[in-house]
This record gives sequence, C-alpha cells and structure tokens, in this order.
Amino acid sequence: MKILNIILVIVLWNIISCTKDSFNRYGADISPTVTHSYSDVIEKVKFGESENLTISGKIIETCPKKGCWMQVKVSNTDTLMVRFKDYGFFVPKSGVNQKNTVINGSAFMDTVSVQMLRHYAEDAGKPQEVIEQITKPENVVHFIAEGVLIEK
Repeated sequence: MKILNIILVIVLWNIISCTKDSFNRYGADISPTVTHSYSDVIEKVKFGESENLTISGKIIETCPKKGCWMQVKVSNTDTLMVRFKDYGFFVPKSGVNQKNTVINGSAFMDTVSVQMLRHYAEDAGKPQEVIEQITKPENVVHFIAEGVLIEK
C-alpha cells in the first residue's frame, strides 16, 4: 500500500509539473495563442486602430525605471514599442531582455513627439549626446497591451 501511495504521488507530481505555465503573466489574463503576425498588424492599422490583437516577439528592452514600456522585436527588421493599458501594470525592469513574449491589445499609428522620444531615450539610459540628436518626430505603430506573457 505504501508503494502504491508513493507511485500515486509521483504520477500526480508529473501531471502537475507538465501543465505548469511556461510564462509569467502581467495585466489581463491572456491566451498564449498568437492570432496575428506583425505584417497583419501593419495592414490593419492603415485603416485605423485595431483591437484584440495577439502577437509575439522577443523583448529587446524594457523601461529600466518602472517597467512601463518595452521594445519588442516582431520581425527580422521591425521593433514595436509596447506600452500598457491605463498604466495599469508593469513588466520587470531587468532580466527579461531576449526572452520571448506574447502580447494582447490594440495597435495604432502614432506620431511620437521629439519630447517623448527623448523621454524614452532618457528612461533607457542613453547618453546625453544621443538624446540631443533626436530632433524629429517619428510616425510609428504603437501597441497598447492589455496583457503580456513573458517566458520564464
């Protein structure tokens, strides 16, 4: 009987450990199922804001001050600025660069002012000479995430 109990515990432990989530979750509880590619997102935002998009990428950088934004590599050539809905949650300030992420939320075209670009550069700890070289606004795709998954 004792051996049967030990085997039962081992089997249950294996079942539980196999179903563990391989992501840390931030914000709304979202599915890890990707619904759109970045090229899909680009096409959709040409016609206005698109909601309920789930895309994936690799984290390049997060805000080192609060974790209030992250840069995500979403294709071989494109990086997406991701902010978080209503400033309602944050991601880790360090230790997640180069980790895979899944994000769900809304995408839209936005003109980012020189002031905001400089603010992001300051948050990222860029040297003053780099910050001063920012002299033109940028027209970019922005993503407001409702939920974020980051691989463990």
